[in-house]
Amino acid sequence: MLDIILRMHMAIIMWTGSMDPASLKPKVIVICGPTGSGKTAAAIELAVRFNAEIINADSMQIYRYMDIGTAKPTGLEQQQVRHHLVDVAAPDEPFNAARYAGMARDLIGRLQAEGIVPFVVGGTGLYIKALLKGLFPVRPADPALRSRLKKEAAVQGAPSLHRRLEGCDPETARRIHPHDTYRILRALEIFELTGRPISQFQSDHGFSQKPYAVLKIGLDIDRTELYARINGRVDHMLSAGLLQEVQNLLARGYAPSLKSIQSIGYRHLVDFIQGRLSWPEALRTFQRDTRRYAKRQLTWFKADPEIHWVAAENTERMGHLINTFLAAE
Repeated sequence: MLDIILRMHMAIIMWTGSMDPASLKPKVIVICGPTGSGKTAAAIELAVRFNAEIINADSMQIYRYMDIGTAKPTGLEQQQVRHHLVDVAAPDEPFNAARYAGMARDLIGRLQAEGIVPFVVGGTGLYIKALLKGLFPVRPADPALRSRLKKEAAVQGAPSLHRRLEGCDPETARRIHPHDTYRILRALEIFELTGRPISQFQSDHGFSQKPYAVLKIGLDIDRTELYARINGRVDHMLSAGLLQEVQNLLARGYAPSLKSIQSIGYRHLVDFIQGRLSWPEALRTFQRDTRRYAKRQLTWFKADPEIHWVAAENTERMGHLINTFLAAE
């Protein structure tokens, strides 16, 4: 009897082992690209077609009260297709790629169980990478070290610490904006705690987790057209009341030094409100920094060989890719 049970057990192992592991993985569709490329409109059109729901992958749209400056999907757009991970954190609440990945993975599991296709849509490459491939383990934060670095940032300014990062980890410094205080501090903290640059940990880790079968679609758009769209988008945000939105955030007691309010657009209008920039200069630098951010996004995504680049307006081609992907065994 025992011999029969063992043979049956081995047969099961051989049968399951012969199956293609990729066919057993949940299928996830990623729609990514730079800010202003039309991700929201394309994703909604395709999500309606494929009975999908959208998991936000924009690191700013997770914050409440920050709607206009983050180009958050409107109420009407969210009625057309259900969106997840929008408005899930207060502007002063700690939120990072690890937390995002955990929440998004839980959502994907639930959607999969309900027979709903998950569309991961956004332009925050690190969040998408953390979701699809995991994050490398690091030592816990050192409160005393973090406090000292924060004080140095407050006195010297984030660009000064960014220059320090260039000295110890030039690879990471190239990827981080000089005003991205949170990521600069984290990179310096890792270096001071371990004596190794964060880029070395990332390289060693290899981001090798692959829990999903993934189709990545990147929205391709002419650079000149993209920059023109960005300039127009900034004008639209301002006419839609972004200045009032920033004033409301400050009135709620949210500090200008918060990671969320140091983001593009918000920090520029805080500088205008507090008299450090004139209105024309705030507008000019807002548009310039948004264009620079889009350029960094493109650099990140273009380095990913798994992305299928499709003209931003060609949703028919995107639909064909998705249909083929979902139909494959």
